[in-house]
Amino acid sequence: MSKSNKKDTELKRLRAVDRAIADLRRGLSVIVRGEGEASLVLATEMAFDVELEDLAAKSGETPVLALTAHRANVLHIPPTGDDVVRLVIEDWMDAPLMRALADAVHDLDQPFRGPFTRLKEGLPPSISAAIKLVKLGRLLPSVLASAIPIEKAGSLAESADLSAVDIADILAFEETAALQLRKVAAARVPLQAAENTTFYAFRPKDGGIEHLAIVVGEPNRRAAVLARLHSECFTGDLLGSLKCDCGEQLRGALKALAEEGGGVLLYLAQEGRGIGLINKLRAYKLQEQGFDTIDANERLGFDADERVFQPAAEMLKQLGFRKIRLMTNNPEKVEGLERHGIEIAERVSHTFPSNTHNELYLATKKKRSGHYL
Repeated sequence: MSKSNKKDTELKRLRAVDRAIADLRRGLSVIVRGEGEASLVLATEMAFDVELEDLAAKSGETPVLALTAHRANVLHIPPTGDDVVRLVIEDWMDAPLMRALADAVHDLDQPFRGPFTRLKEGLPPSISAAIKLVKLGRLLPSVLASAIPIEKAGSLAESADLSAVDIADILAFEETAALQLRKVAAARVPLQAAENTTFYAFRPKDGGIEHLAIVVGEPNRRAAVLARLHSECFTGDLLGSLKCDCGEQLRGALKALAEEGGGVLLYLAQEGRGIGLINKLRAYKLQEQGFDTIDANERLGFDADERVFQPAAEMLKQLGFRKIRLMTNNPEKVEGLERHGIEIAERVSHTFPSNTHNELYLATKKKRSGHYL
């Protein structure tokens, strides 16, 4: 396959995943297909009576409710050894209950639920991939899924105007999108901390998630440049939330880059460690109930950190930075960049005083995530 044909194929695959994500966020069902099997899936948090009836009518089957192992553990459902647990939909389980099973915020409202019947036979790869798909859409990681014959998947997609996406494309989506990132805009933007600053906007070719690179001064690309990876935080960066230290880290990094005489800050669209703003607010609600930042994420069904750092590595390479001194307290950022070809000459500590609202948050990052604090 020629390079141009390969790029065209990758773009088509990205667009297929994009459309499936958009449809799931709108409460539509989509087809996830693999080798010899396929499922018609609906995001559980978007499942109301009309959507459930439509799912059953299109598939001709009663769906199963799929949850991550993290979420199933919270509901005291025994593990199966897989990353996803499937529950039989019983007659007494209505749409509000299904949505509540996916959303840990409602656990204290409905503490006595069950018993549930879990399926123990082999987990279809299409259902596991569907969980990944809703995560990519920043939805709660739970789906309602009905098995459909693979030979009928194409005709059903065409007749019902459904999105159909391959498992392989879902699993490769983040890597493919990172490799498709391109600079689409650049402009000088003087900042309070650093007047000589240029913003570079990156966007993948499918028009997906955009990231920013903020280059301060005129850094020497032949040397190990001071750099910072910063995941966007609406509440901390913009509004000054006291629940985290993100705002201090952002402004402190820009100040450090200015004092250094040059460097780069990557502002990554990874709100809430990759779960999105709405799910971050759900996690905050759980923190009000006494759970720490990691337990809150896992009660919602997510991993403690859903971020990938390949987009950052690709941006650095395109800007000519292959060797950096990384401002971070997070060992996973060091490992993630090194894994994708960026040399970390030095890890530079980046800490700020705590307050009464974020003491537990910072202590949890140190104790449970191994941050250097």
